[in-house]
Amino acid sequence: MADLIVKAAVKEALDDMNVASDFYDALDGEVEELLEDAARRAEENDRKTVQPRDL
Repeated sequence: MADLIVKAAVKEALDDMNVASDFYDALDGEVEELLEDAARRAEENDRKTVQPRDL
């Protein structure tokens, strides 16, 4: 799957913190898993639209 996060936005959100290069891959994996879970919940409820409640 393509990268789901924007590195510059993550860096900006963390202000003055240093970010390890492998952090972005780990965060991208977490986001991917979150999206897969949300899509599964929407499908289980016979919807094709992912909604905030699916998070």
